[in-house]
Amino acid sequence: MGNIVLLLLWNFLHFVFSIWYLALGVVYVLESYVISSGLLKRYEDLNLEKLQYLAIVVDNEAAHQISRIAELLQWLAAIGVKNVCLYDNEGVLKRSKEEVLARLSVAQMLEEATKHVPLVEPRHLNLDFASYSDGKEAVARAANSLFVKHYLLGDQKEPILTESDVAEELKAVGSGGPDPDLVLVYGAARCHEGFPAWRMRYTEIVHMGPLKTMKYGSLVKAIWKFTTVRQNYGK
Repeated sequence: MGNIVLLLLWNFLHFVFSIWYLALGVVYVLESYVISSGLLKRYEDLNLEKLQYLAIVVDNEAAHQISRIAELLQWLAAIGVKNVCLYDNEGVLKRSKEEVLARLSVAQMLEEATKHVPLVEPRHLNLDFASYSDGKEAVARAANSLFVKHYLLGDQKEPILTESDVAEELKAVGSGGPDPDLVLVYGAARCHEGFPAWRMRYTEIVHMGPLKTMKYGSLVKAIWKFTTVRQNYGK
């Protein structure tokens, strides 16, 4: 009798939570539609000065959905975001960057933008690509180079390494870059999929759900919430 009661209780709780998450999903879709339609005026005026650099992290399955990635980037360009880093663990996007750029008429590589080339398109998107090789492997290469320069070939007996030395060396091995102000994660897991930790010191991370269910309204809301939050940085 006790087992039957527990089974009924479990099924009841499962039913309640299923209804709850279904209701949340409906509210999520309706809210996204309302935002996309422009009925909520507060989402129209985004203060993008706080969002100088945005990172998009996708899981391994979503990284192969180039058309969805291109659509997401087009939304970001329409919103007015200027600098975007695309990351996936296996480096699929990094190897497919030519295909990604070919699908976007308003995109260029970030290193090209640093050359101060005048842009004709007012809403141009500067792209950067990263993968797992820019994480632990990059640290190992940079550490080995610093060891050779400062310990084997250096004149000082106890060389002092600064944060700028490490940053410059990471940039030299091709794994440097600015810290994202905001990271949007598209995937089933609520994690950053191995995005380089040293580039997330003061970064806000938001989980957006699977890429296949991405919504323009939810993207606008995530950026709006970030731009309206007051940030206090410790020393």
